Amino acid sequence: MATGPRNPVWRPAAGARFFCTVGRGLEPFLMREVRARLEATEVEYILGKVFFTTCSDLNMLKKLKSAERLFLLIKKEFPFNVSSVSKGKIFSDVQRLINDDPESWLNVISIWKNLLELDARKEKLSQRDANPQKIKMGKNDTIIGKKLKTEQMQETEENRECQLEKQTEETLEQGDSLAKREKFQEEEFPNDVAKAADTCNGNNLTFRVSCRCSGAIAKTFSAQEIGRIVGITLMKQFGWKADLRNPNLEIFIHLSDIYSVVGIPVFRVPLASRAYIRTTGLRSTIAWAMASVAEIKAGMFVLDPMCGFGTILLEAAKEWPDVYYVGTDVSASQLLGACDNLTAAGLKDKIELLKVSVIGPGILWPMPYSARFMKLPGCPFGESEGNVGSDENCLCLQKVWMLLFLTFHLGKSLS
Repeated sequence: MATGPRNPVWRPAAGARFFCTVGRGLEPFLMREVRARLEATEVEYILGKVFFTTCSDLNMLKKLKSAERLFLLIKKEFPFNVSSVSKGKIFSDVQRLINDDPESWLNVISIWKNLLELDARKEKLSQRDANPQKIKMGKNDTIIGKKLKTEQMQETEENRECQLEKQTEETLEQGDSLAKREKFQEEEFPNDVAKAADTCNGNNLTFRVSCRCSGAIAKTFSAQEIGRIVGITLMKQFGWKADLRNPNLEIFIHLSDIYSVVGIPVFRVPLASRAYIRTTGLRSTIAWAMASVAEIKAGMFVLDPMCGFGTILLEAAKEWPDVYYVGTDVSASQLLGACDNLTAAGLKDKIELLKVSVIGPGILWPMPYSARFMKLPGCPFGESEGNVGSDENCLCLQKVWMLLFLTFHLGKSLS
């Protein structure tokens, strides 16, 4: 299997072909995002998936916000016809996904390995740049350790020579035995090196198959049956080993009435799993899409009047940091969860949470509206003060449209 070049700025010459799984209805959001964020080309979609070509590295691919999971595409073909075909014919068609063009599989595996190696090298370089003093001390420790090890080896070698001389003087038989043992070790050492090199080159690659069937094919075959056929074919074709618990590689297959797709997950953890969200509320991909609908720009003031765990505000603040965000909710438990999320994301200074009801007479700020908002810079809606009344606690939502861009959980934005 070909290994990638060692140039740290390696990228696929013509771009690699990827696809993302996405929540239904979010396909247009992801298509716009990959074009804007990754400069992707050949962007197309089918229900629940978006396909695109890009030269971006893993650091850029990780920034996709509206995608669920990211895959390198191996095959995308028409669906199997299961209406009047025997099981043996379908199994043969599944095997042809692999046997008809094994070179395409090896090319995608090579791209996958190169992407991971490049990412690992960049991570090491960033860690080295972040801790130069620590690395210098580590190098000194390594030099000292090597010197000590060399001295110990020399002492050991001297002791060993003395012991061998004594053993040779005592009996010739013991000397012959020692010579045979050393010869055996010399012969075995190259074999161990070759075995290690074999593993590094990917000849001992381990894998597992994740299969999903939907539509008519799911009524005829189970995902386990399809996965078993694919696994056996891969072992015969490439000599890989199956490992269901801790594989090097995962093969993803989705067979439906619309398409047959085969790919490799680029990341073990889904893109939709945000590390900064401790208490899960609204789905992160949906929250990001809703925030993007609001067309937020620097200097705006964004209010989520029913913020819950603050997921919309979190996604917006991560993407558009130069904005003032306010989240309100009537539930203390929801606000506590939102506060935990803000702390985990490091955004407590970017988002303000208030316990406020948006129904009836409880729609009140705990402090004067004008005092809270009149001094904030960059007001995009014309009026900079928002005087609604003379009371210290005024009905804020009567004229909040003058200053705030409201994003509701219904997915609509008002200004």
